[in-house]
Amino acid sequence: MIDNYFKNRFTVRLFSDKEVCQDLIDEIVEAAMHAPTCGNMQLYTVIETRDKVMKTKLEALHFNQPAAATAPVILTVCADFNRFSRWCELEGAVPGYSNFHSFIVAMTDAVIFAQQICTLAEMEGLGTCYLGTVNYNAKEISELLELPELVVPVASIAIGYPKGGSEIVERLPVKAILHREKYRKDSADEIKNLFRVKDEFPQNQEFVKLNNMPSLAHLFTEIRYPKKMNEEVSKSFEELIKEKFMK
Repeated sequence: MIDNYFKNRFTVRLFSDKEVCQDLIDEIVEAAMHAPTCGNMQLYTVIETRDKVMKTKLEALHFNQPAAATAPVILTVCADFNRFSRWCELEGAVPGYSNFHSFIVAMTDAVIFAQQICTLAEMEGLGTCYLGTVNYNAKEISELLELPELVVPVASIAIGYPKGGSEIVERLPVKAILHREKYRKDSADEIKNLFRVKDEFPQNQEFVKLNNMPSLAHLFTEIRYPKKMNEEVSKSFEELIKEKFMK
């Protein structure tokens, strides 16, 4: 039987001022390191930010959103082939990891590791929030954290003790996600029916009304994640990957 934790978990966007014990963070990270990883290379690094001066600078790069501003700790998880490559060189081996494929491998390791951190933290009574803005200012975050070649930030986690109640969110029905044997080709009516749970969710309807949009889909494509913004972020992030991984 699947533990209800997974169905009842929620993202925390406002944290109390209670400090998070350093030993607890260390234990969570150490346990998360047992997550699956490509070839057991462990191609990730996590940078913990607590210092007030550094945290203020990092918060600004996350647009001072409440989760970043109120969390006592921000963890920046990086795809990292630097450490492994240096080890290879020190042993007289020639690493060949300055390429896009190696970035994808390291990024996969890093995001699996990041999710393990979130799950472990929440099981210990902490709250977490992925800061999606890590992609928007990845270059600036890299500079602030002094990331070397072959290291790119791919996930930022605000972590602390929750303040207030949970934030209820909707989810698509399992049929939307689970396909059997081959990709299922849903009809137009079937697609609309799958997204009905989102279209009819009260908070979503309120957001649509407040923004004077004709539908939730328009809210996503015109306000939350518009084409121009996506292209600008893509260009910036691609340049960073080339700078760090493809010299």
